Amino acid sequence: MLIAIGIIIGLLISIADIVFVLKSRRVKGIIHALVRDTVLINLFHYGVMKYIFRTENIYSVSAHENTYWLLSIGMCLAVAVIYFLAIFLLHKFSLGEKSEIKRKKGNVAVKIIGLLLFALGVAALTGTVWGKDFFGDLTPDQILINLNSPTEGTDASVYISAIEGPFLSTALFTAIYCLFAFSDRKFVFRNKEKTVTVLPVIALRAISLVLAVSMLAGGCAYGINQFQLVQLYHSYLTASEFIEENFADPNTVKLTFPEEKRNLIHIYLESMENTFLSKELGGFCEDNLIPHLYDLSFEGISFSNKEEGLGGFLESTGAGWSVASMVNMGTGLPMKVPDKQNQYGDADNFLPGVTAIGDILKAQGYEQTVMFGANADFGGLTYYFKSHGDFTIIDHKEAKKRGYIPQNYKVFWGYEDDKLYEYAKEELIRLYETGKPFHFMMETADTHTPEGYLSPKAPKPYDDKYANAVRYSQEETYNFVRWIQEQPFYENTTIVLIGDHLSMAKKFFEGLDGIKKYHRTCYNLILNPAEGLSDVNEDRLFDRDWAVFDMFPTLLASIGVEIEGDRLGIGTNLFSDRDTVFEEFGVDFVNDELVKRSNFYNFNILISNNKGEQ
Repeated sequence: MLIAIGIIIGLLISIADIVFVLKSRRVKGIIHALVRDTVLINLFHYGVMKYIFRTENIYSVSAHENTYWLLSIGMCLAVAVIYFLAIFLLHKFSLGEKSEIKRKKGNVAVKIIGLLLFALGVAALTGTVWGKDFFGDLTPDQILINLNSPTEGTDASVYISAIEGPFLSTALFTAIYCLFAFSDRKFVFRNKEKTVTVLPVIALRAISLVLAVSMLAGGCAYGINQFQLVQLYHSYLTASEFIEENFADPNTVKLTFPEEKRNLIHIYLESMENTFLSKELGGFCEDNLIPHLYDLSFEGISFSNKEEGLGGFLESTGAGWSVASMVNMGTGLPMKVPDKQNQYGDADNFLPGVTAIGDILKAQGYEQTVMFGANADFGGLTYYFKSHGDFTIIDHKEAKKRGYIPQNYKVFWGYEDDKLYEYAKEELIRLYETGKPFHFMMETADTHTPEGYLSPKAPKPYDDKYANAVRYSQEETYNFVRWIQEQPFYENTTIVLIGDHLSMAKKFFEGLDGIKKYHRTCYNLILNPAEGLSDVNEDRLFDRDWAVFDMFPTLLASIGVEIEGDRLGIGTNLFSDRDTVFEEFGVDFVNDELVKRSNFYNFNILISNNKGEQ
């Protein structure tokens, strides 16, 4: 609605421009005035709202108070009036004279080149600012992998934010540049005796080109620096044998399952951090936003990087977003940038050489399901779970097919976690009734960046939407766990709760960087592990340097699988006495090696190695 009203206001001012200012009545001039005035007024209105009033969700009335639409329309009218007065006065008291251009084709070419260079530079600058602000500290590998992966199912808010961020900002600043650079008037100074040319057109063109080149260079340099692309480039020039030298192949490692196979329920908690604890409990918040998960932690096993209290895995290369986290936990390997495009976006090409936990459990007769409220095609997860374990996938698409939700239903990334948990209960009952051991996975989404999704059922004790979303989400997880514990299958079932990666809600954590030595970690908890594991030595629970890929063998160990050598992929069974690769070689060294090109990974993991059966 606001966009439509803005266009109407722009057209009205255009008509005033044509009637009172425009000298030529040619059709071409009239069309040019209509388009120019309408576009500029709306871009200037956007600029005032975004950069002066610091407004977010500029064109979404529902995201603001009831009076917002009046404020927005009033501001658009004010911008339109000022714009009209400006062009009226400029034409009435013109400081410039129309200059005859001898080489018209060359003049047009210079304008177009300047426009393109400037627009690209602004796009690089605003795109980088938006990316860092919206997604947090994106890593180079994450950017490149996601560019080469399917984007179906992406939450619409990402596209809306991109339009209101880098797209419109680029259009605004480029339009301002064009007002200066496209002018064919020489700037003059007049007095009673003579007229002096202050800025000839040729100088104007030269200045505009210098400005365009500077913007391109500056914008690209800023983006390259912020996303560490030079470091990534140099790293990929260097090959590393680290993965090959420390890789334990699940096809050759002896895995011994217990006689009675245990069920595994693995719940990925979107962006669930220990940082949400209160400060006195080792977190960052004034109040404890995850009280139920904190209380639940005393009932199971949690691995901590701290000497005491809740901690978790340390950040590792190729693991900082949901899809990569699942790959790490399921294969014991990082998600590395492929040497060819679309290696992760093809049904036959999602890590075809790897043997994942789904492959192992399928070979052992497990019934397997994975559930998302979002579209599993995002990032290629459909391909991953189908090719590595033939999981039943219940996502946003499948929920519509089954009639769980209407065909046109879309909330946040798909359907909300309230519904996800209810459908998960139905699926768990079905899995139990098959009579087979089962492996059930699910991922929540309501705590996803940038502000999360807040259920209508959720209380709102805090002013911050994201804080409320986190508080409600952890309570729903707790209630779901309690439901599982009441089911007849729980006695022979292990539950794993783990945050998939650090939250990307950058604004929520403003000020945290200033706290020295504070290290953000994800929540992790294993409930009801196999017999004997509850008595694991305390020194294996605290002060651990471990990574998300260590969960691969740890998940299997948690259901009683004995692993020869206690390593799978490059992950280490955390229940064992063996050091992780982080503890053995050092965190920084391992991460540096994982950034580098791995020929072993390229030719054995990204290409089928005819993995065998367990």
